[in-house]
Amino acid sequence: MQAELSVAYLKHLANEHLVPFGINFVIALLVFFIGRAVARVIVRSVGKLGKRANMDESLLKFLTDLAYALLMMIVIIAALERLGVKTTAAIAVLGAMGLAVGLAMQGSLGNFASGVMIILFKPYKVGDVVTVTGETGKVEGIKVFNTVLVTPDNRQISIPNGQITSGKIENLTVRGERRIDLEVGIGYDDDIKAAKETLEEILAADARILKEPAPQVAVASLGDNSVNLVVRPWVKVADYWDVRFDTIETVKQTFDAKGISFPYPQRDVHMYKQDAA
Repeated sequence: MQAELSVAYLKHLANEHLVPFGINFVIALLVFFIGRAVARVIVRSVGKLGKRANMDESLLKFLTDLAYALLMMIVIIAALERLGVKTTAAIAVLGAMGLAVGLAMQGSLGNFASGVMIILFKPYKVGDVVTVTGETGKVEGIKVFNTVLVTPDNRQISIPNGQITSGKIENLTVRGERRIDLEVGIGYDDDIKAAKETLEEILAADARILKEPAPQVAVASLGDNSVNLVVRPWVKVADYWDVRFDTIETVKQTFDAKGISFPYPQRDVHMYKQDAA
């Protein structure tokens, strides 16, 4: 009799608890594995779309990893719910942890958001020469959190993206051409027309100086000791510094040869003799 009761109890226990739990366990496993497969497909599709859009590799990797982690969190919570686990408390804990991490990484998240803006809107790209946060250099890399510049004297500088997007961005490369601005002073006794013609000849003789836009030579101001002429030729970005240095040197040599002076600062002193009383 007792044996029959034990068997009946076991059957009841199996029907009421073990079988439903087993079914729910199998369903939870299916939810997990199918959900994981779907998450991988979604992440793979996002990665392909990012590559087609020429998105930065480091940013794309970060976004796909983040998307996969969020999708898997949803899948795990759904599987646990199927097993009867109360996940409300777990979700609250995860939310609190996310808020704490977000507050702790507020600066980094700001730099990340700025990095996304730079990559999407492209105020500069790798290889451009830019001036940002007071630093000028060639862009060596655009990272998720910072931009790497190499200065003309070969210093490597990492600048947080948040500082870059919150300030002025000066791209010296993107337009393809740059204007050289020079100022040349001549003496008041020198012939302005001859000086201007000499400067125009110097510019015309340099094949690196563009014909369009045409270079400009004009009187800029009358200084205390000199008549100041502006010299403004246009060049390709790659030729900027070479042409600038060569033009300054050629102007000095040519003016010396033609007797056009570069006046030194001078002051006239007038002395008056006062008779003794």
